[in-house]
Amino acid sequence: MKKLVYAIVALATLTLASCEKDPIGGTATEKMAGQWYVECIAIDGDGTVLYEDADLFGIGKFWLLTFNTAANNKDTLFIQDVDGACWDFKLKVACDQAADTFGIIAGENLQYAPCNADVTNGKILRGAGKTPSGAPADSIVFDILFDDDSNAGVYYDRLRITGIRYTGLVNDD
Repeated sequence: MKKLVYAIVALATLTLASCEKDPIGGTATEKMAGQWYVECIAIDGDGTVLYEDADLFGIGKFWLLTFNTAANNKDTLFIQDVDGACWDFKLKVACDQAADTFGIIAGENLQYAPCNADVTNGKILRGAGKTPSGAPADSIVFDILFDDDSNAGVYYDRLRITGIRYTGLVNDD
Protein backbone atom coordinates (compact mmCIF):
# COMPACT_ATOMS: atom_id res chain seq x y z
CA MET A 1 0.00 0.00 0.00
CA LYS A 2 2.87 2.32 0.85
CA LYS A 3 4.38 1.75 -2.62
CA LEU A 4 1.06 2.65 -4.23
CA VAL A 5 0.88 5.96 -2.30
CA TYR A 6 4.48 6.78 -3.24
CA ALA A 7 3.73 5.98 -6.87
CA ILE A 8 0.65 8.22 -6.87
CA VAL A 9 2.57 11.09 -5.21
CA ALA A 10 5.45 10.69 -7.69
CA LEU A 11 3.02 10.64 -10.62
CA ALA A 12 1.17 13.71 -9.34
CA THR A 13 4.47 15.57 -8.85
CA LEU A 14 5.61 14.75 -12.38
CA THR A 15 2.24 15.74 -13.81
CA LEU A 16 2.19 19.08 -12.01
CA ALA A 17 5.81 19.81 -12.93
CA SER A 18 5.10 19.12 -16.60
CA CYS A 19 2.22 21.62 -16.64
CA GLU A 20 4.53 24.62 -16.54
CA LYS A 21 3.93 26.67 -19.64
CA ASP A 22 6.66 28.18 -21.73
CA PRO A 23 6.16 31.87 -22.41
CA ILE A 24 4.60 32.50 -25.79
CA GLY A 25 6.62 34.84 -27.94
CA GLY A 26 5.18 37.28 -30.43
CA THR A 27 5.98 37.72 -34.08
CA ALA A 28 8.80 39.89 -35.34
CA THR A 29 6.31 42.52 -36.57
CA GLU A 30 3.74 42.35 -33.77
CA LYS A 31 4.19 46.05 -33.00
CA MET A 32 2.86 46.95 -36.48
CA ALA A 33 0.49 44.03 -36.92
CA GLY A 34 -3.22 44.39 -36.41
CA GLN A 35 -6.73 44.60 -37.68
CA TRP A 36 -7.73 48.03 -38.92
CA TYR A 37 -11.06 49.68 -39.68
CA VAL A 38 -10.29 51.94 -42.65
CA GLU A 39 -11.75 53.92 -45.53
CA CYS A 40 -10.49 54.79 -49.00
CA ILE A 41 -10.37 58.32 -50.39
CA ALA A 42 -9.01 59.74 -53.65
CA ILE A 43 -6.34 62.44 -53.58
CA ASP A 44 -4.43 64.56 -56.08
CA GLY A 45 -0.65 64.92 -56.35
CA ASP A 46 -0.60 67.48 -53.52
CA GLY A 47 -2.59 65.24 -51.14
CA THR A 48 -5.80 67.26 -51.48
CA VAL A 49 -8.91 65.11 -51.06
CA LEU A 50 -10.83 64.93 -54.33
CA TYR A 51 -13.38 62.23 -53.57
CA GLU A 52 -14.54 60.97 -50.20
CA ASP A 53 -15.38 57.30 -49.97
CA ALA A 54 -19.13 57.76 -50.53
CA ASP A 55 -18.40 59.60 -53.80
CA LEU A 56 -15.63 57.26 -54.88
CA PHE A 57 -16.63 53.61 -54.59
CA GLY A 58 -19.43 53.79 -52.03
CA ILE A 59 -17.96 50.92 -50.02
CA GLY A 60 -17.77 52.69 -46.69
CA LYS A 61 -15.39 51.44 -44.05
CA PHE A 62 -13.70 48.09 -44.54
CA TRP A 63 -11.26 45.75 -42.82
CA LEU A 64 -7.54 45.80 -43.42
CA LEU A 65 -4.93 43.50 -41.90
CA THR A 66 -1.24 44.02 -41.30
CA PHE A 67 0.67 40.89 -40.33
CA ASN A 68 4.03 39.12 -40.43
CA THR A 69 5.34 36.99 -43.29
CA ALA A 70 6.03 33.28 -42.93
CA ALA A 71 9.75 34.11 -42.70
CA ASN A 72 8.88 36.31 -39.67
CA ASN A 73 11.39 39.01 -40.65
CA LYS A 74 11.32 42.21 -38.61
CA ASP A 75 11.56 44.42 -41.71
CA THR A 76 8.73 42.94 -43.83
CA LEU A 77 4.99 42.64 -43.35
CA PHE A 78 1.85 42.00 -45.36
CA ILE A 79 -0.98 44.49 -45.91
CA GLN A 80 -4.27 42.96 -47.01
CA ASP A 81 -7.75 44.21 -47.88
CA VAL A 82 -9.68 41.45 -46.07
CA ASP A 83 -12.80 41.21 -48.22
CA GLY A 84 -11.49 42.80 -51.40
CA ALA A 85 -13.72 45.76 -50.60
CA CYS A 86 -11.36 48.44 -51.87
CA TRP A 87 -9.19 46.81 -54.54
CA ASP A 88 -8.66 43.21 -53.48
CA PHE A 89 -5.00 43.47 -52.59
CA LYS A 90 -2.37 41.69 -50.56
CA LEU A 91 1.08 43.23 -50.68
CA LYS A 92 4.38 42.43 -49.03
CA VAL A 93 5.93 45.74 -47.95
CA ALA A 94 9.14 46.83 -46.28
CA CYS A 95 8.73 48.25 -42.79
CA ASP A 96 10.78 50.18 -40.29
CA GLN A 97 9.43 49.41 -36.83
CA ALA A 98 11.48 52.09 -35.09
CA ALA A 99 9.87 54.78 -37.26
CA ASP A 100 6.50 52.96 -37.64
CA THR A 101 6.70 53.38 -41.44
CA PHE A 102 6.15 51.04 -44.38
CA GLY A 103 5.99 51.04 -48.17
CA ILE A 104 7.02 49.49 -51.48
CA ILE A 105 7.36 50.51 -55.11
CA ALA A 106 5.96 48.16 -57.76
CA GLY A 107 5.03 45.50 -55.20
CA GLU A 108 3.32 42.42 -56.60
CA ASN A 109 -0.37 42.17 -55.70
CA LEU A 110 -0.65 38.60 -54.44
CA GLN A 111 -4.47 38.55 -54.76
CA TYR A 112 -4.49 38.62 -58.56
CA ALA A 113 -2.04 39.04 -61.41
CA PRO A 114 -0.85 40.92 -63.25
CA CYS A 115 -1.10 43.84 -60.87
CA ASN A 116 1.55 45.81 -59.07
CA ALA A 117 1.09 48.62 -56.59
CA ASP A 118 3.07 51.42 -54.99
CA VAL A 119 2.52 51.95 -51.28
CA THR A 120 3.94 55.28 -50.16
CA ASN A 121 3.77 57.47 -47.05
CA GLY A 122 2.80 54.44 -44.94
CA LYS A 123 2.73 55.23 -41.25
CA ILE A 124 1.26 53.95 -38.01
CA LEU A 125 0.53 56.81 -35.64
CA ARG A 126 0.46 55.65 -32.02
CA GLY A 127 -2.61 56.90 -30.15
CA ALA A 128 -3.45 59.45 -32.87
CA GLY A 129 -6.84 57.95 -33.78
CA LYS A 130 -10.11 58.04 -31.92
CA THR A 131 -12.53 55.11 -31.63
CA PRO A 132 -16.30 55.60 -32.02
CA SER A 133 -16.55 55.50 -28.22
CA GLY A 134 -14.00 58.32 -27.95
CA ALA A 135 -11.02 56.32 -26.68
CA PRO A 136 -7.58 56.85 -28.23
CA ALA A 137 -6.41 54.24 -30.74
CA ASP A 138 -3.52 53.73 -33.11
CA SER A 139 -4.09 55.15 -36.58
CA ILE A 140 -2.86 53.92 -39.96
CA VAL A 141 -2.47 55.90 -43.17
CA PHE A 142 -0.86 55.17 -46.53
CA ASP A 143 -1.16 56.10 -50.19
CA ILE A 144 -1.59 53.36 -52.76
CA LEU A 145 -1.55 53.34 -56.55
CA PHE A 146 -2.41 50.24 -58.58
CA ASP A 147 -0.93 49.90 -62.05
CA ASP A 148 -4.26 48.58 -63.39
CA ASP A 149 -6.34 51.50 -62.03
CA SER A 150 -7.76 53.20 -65.12
CA ASN A 151 -9.15 56.08 -62.99
CA ALA A 152 -5.72 57.07 -61.67
CA GLY A 153 -4.36 60.03 -63.59
CA VAL A 154 -7.86 60.86 -64.88
CA TYR A 155 -9.99 61.49 -61.78
CA TYR A 156 -7.34 61.34 -59.05
CA ASP A 157 -3.63 60.77 -58.57
CA ARG A 158 -3.77 57.93 -56.03
CA LEU A 159 -5.86 56.45 -53.25
CA ARG A 160 -5.32 57.08 -49.55
CA ILE A 161 -6.24 54.42 -46.99
CA THR A 162 -6.78 55.78 -43.50
CA GLY A 163 -8.33 54.44 -40.31
CA ILE A 164 -7.91 53.15 -36.77
CA ARG A 165 -6.84 49.93 -35.11
CA TYR A 166 -9.83 47.74 -34.24
CA THR A 167 -10.33 47.43 -30.47
CA GLY A 168 -12.86 44.60 -30.40
CA LEU A 169 -14.94 46.49 -27.84
CA VAL A 170 -18.73 46.52 -28.33
CA ASN A 171 -18.87 50.33 -27.97
CA ASP A 172 -16.49 50.68 -30.93
CA ASP A 173 -18.35 48.44 -33.40
